[in-house]
Amino acid sequence: MDFFTLIQILDATVRLAIPLLLACLAGLFSERAGIFDIGLEGKMLAAAFFSAAIASMTGSVWIGLLAGIAASLFLSGIHGLASITFRGNQLISGVAINFLAAGMTVLIAQSWFSQGGRTPSLSGAERFNPINFPGALTTTNEVKAASPLMQVYSELLSGHSLLVYVALLTVPMTWWLLYRTRFGLRLRAVGENPAAVDTAGVSVVGLRYAAVAICGILCGIAGAYLSTALQAGFVKDMSAGRGFIALAALIFAKWRPWHALYATFLFGLFQALELRPDVIEAVIGMKVQGQFLGALPYIMTVVILAGFVGKAIPPRAGGEPYVKER
Repeated sequence: MDFFTLIQILDATVRLAIPLLLACLAGLFSERAGIFDIGLEGKMLAAAFFSAAIASMTGSVWIGLLAGIAASLFLSGIHGLASITFRGNQLISGVAINFLAAGMTVLIAQSWFSQGGRTPSLSGAERFNPINFPGALTTTNEVKAASPLMQVYSELLSGHSLLVYVALLTVPMTWWLLYRTRFGLRLRAVGENPAAVDTAGVSVVGLRYAAVAICGILCGIAGAYLSTALQAGFVKDMSAGRGFIALAALIFAKWRPWHALYATFLFGLFQALELRPDVIEAVIGMKVQGQFLGALPYIMTVVILAGFVGKAIPPRAGGEPYVKER
């Protein structure tokens, strides 16, 4: 495997890891506040559909992005209402959101566009296009013939959509917000000991709703990235289990932002290798079945959680509704 092939694999890893990273950080905010959310998959799927649909209808990817975030926030509001206000089972609420999004997106897509649950293909201003840095090479032949440093600059650092760079900046912002602000301190405390936070005169309900809202925004961006940047339109079930892989990455990262970055990039690498069977065959010296490559990201998710996570301790008040003492 030459250096250029390695750079291509890393480039694909970044592109495929971005929705996992955003969903993982979304789950981190929610679970740090004590609200378990397995509905990340459904929120991403709903956001992906409405982003692509509205972008196609209006011709503006920015309006599509806002629509995707709004759809995700709507589902987050349902989850918050069920889990926080009515103190329902958080896992059941998350499963319900996944089912609702899976059926709703196909039904509305067929009603609006009559293309078998798809949206029209997006182009031009309807999607997020790559951003090329100054001096970066843009054709494969030019990059392949360039020096290793220029290959890294042109192929790995340059040429991504805006949402890729936004997602990468979200990691230090999340770390700063959780560990360097009063809001972050209170948010983490709510997930560990909500009674103590309530005693200090801080609204447990308000903090948990804030965490659920942040979760909705990040899932909305993740879904919009899927349909308007990574691909050029919505197709049925296009989230393809990414919400559940993001939850696995969150456990693997032990609810820490920087570790979430490394974990999601690892899972992104598995997905990137699925697209390059020639590389796997060259490394192991034998032909690999396509079905195995398709299942590789999910197999590795189970293997990593079963054998490499160690003792992962979630927030102590996670999954438990808070009942204020009178």
